[in-house]
Amino acid sequence: MAIKFAERMAKAEGSAIRELLKLTQRPEVISFAGGLPAPELFPVEEMKKVAVAVLDEQGQAAMQYSTTEGYKPLREAIADRMNKKLYCDVDADSILITNGSQQGLDFLGKVFLDKDDIVICESPSYLGALNAFKAYQPKFVEIPTDNDGMIMEELEKALQEHDNVKFIYVIPDFQNPSGRTWPIERRKKFMEIVNKYQIPVAEDNPYGELRFEGEISPSLKSMDPEGLVIFLGTFSKILCPGYRLGWMSAAPKLLEKFNICKQGADLQASTISQMEVAKFIEMFDLDAHVEAIKKVYGARRTLMLESMDKYFPEGVEFTRPDGGLFTWVTLPEGIDAGQLLKDVVLPKDVAYVAGEPFYPNGGNANHFRMNYSNMPEDRIVEGVKRLGEALTDAIKNLK
Repeated sequence: MAIKFAERMAKAEGSAIRELLKLTQRPEVISFAGGLPAPELFPVEEMKKVAVAVLDEQGQAAMQYSTTEGYKPLREAIADRMNKKLYCDVDADSILITNGSQQGLDFLGKVFLDKDDIVICESPSYLGALNAFKAYQPKFVEIPTDNDGMIMEELEKALQEHDNVKFIYVIPDFQNPSGRTWPIERRKKFMEIVNKYQIPVAEDNPYGELRFEGEISPSLKSMDPEGLVIFLGTFSKILCPGYRLGWMSAAPKLLEKFNICKQGADLQASTISQMEVAKFIEMFDLDAHVEAIKKVYGARRTLMLESMDKYFPEGVEFTRPDGGLFTWVTLPEGIDAGQLLKDVVLPKDVAYVAGEPFYPNGGNANHFRMNYSNMPEDRIVEGVKRLGEALTDAIKNLK
């Protein structure tokens, strides 16, 4: 009997980033490819104490099943943090704990999307989200962006032209891949449009707390009187990714659907992981930990941009983010960043992520993403120098 897969698998693709990371595991490769936190900042010693405390105090409960919604003290801590940091007004009952925010992205597709429904997203947008949504066979409408993010006139035009838009997916803070952040006025205009058309919004916010200069921006969720915004958060960037803990915060009628998805997917997130993260927040200072992360990442961001200014040739442009993990590079038209990576850059033992997969409808091959959080300072300088040599040669050959 022939094996027959579901129709949705016909266009399913592996993550371009995950496949590239396999090629960059050699220690000699200076990789700016993955959005990896700096492992030297993980609170290993603190988590040893936390693990002992959890097992001493609640060992049997920690090893047992728990509720789908998640461990209540952790949900309470998340709600408190969202309210204080992001100007929200949420409580523990509006939060569902997920296995990383990536699981929340999959739930969005499962809850909202039938074949050929429309997802509106920024252009470019986060590759992991696009891959999660593609399993449900939607169509994507990309909204052009500028240095302040999604262009609102283009968004309203798209909403006027399409009547089967199921949700809008955005990353307003230090966007992946571009590093751009929406200013307050653009956020307000966005919410005006959303409320006018009554379209659900998925606000993905993995990086919002990682601002190196200035104040954290109010989340879209904090501007949401109609209950249309579904907020996705994660501990992967402010604590460590290995616990695989994220969350969704949404209005009750929406959260109920995501809870049903969670029950069907895996019943619940890890009980002991939830308890340990909640205990870390109780025993230690998460704010101080985030400040330490920001100090290191901010210095590496500055060093990378200074090195790019020094070594990149004329005609190459890049964003200058105020936080997050990434800068976005634009090459002259006619240079394919993916081909350049294979032919020239990887042989120099440097890696980035080619930009075309971040556009769900393809094209725009003259872009790539660089991460500055993971490599130490000396390797940042050396890697940018090697990359600058490759770009200089590519531009000469283009002429």
